[in-house]
Amino acid sequence: MRKEYDLKKMKLKPNPYASKLKKSVTIRLDTDVIEYFKALGEKNNTPYQTLVNDFLRSCKEEKLAPKTVWKKSS
Repeated sequence: MRKEYDLKKMKLKPNPYASKLKKSVTIRLDTDVIEYFKALGEKNNTPYQTLVNDFLRSCKEEKLAPKTVWKKSS
């Protein structure tokens, strides 16, 4: 292996996986929801963010829509 390489001679190629990379977002979740997925992640030795992503992906694939019920203020 060479000690030094001339990187100016390299031909750049676009990353074929760039479109498949995950995007970082900020989302607000209830504490109990986070604790649930963290506990599930520890049990299955899987990062909880992966579990949340997998769950949301399955909802997307099944075309499930959330049922939001707004509480009436008194």
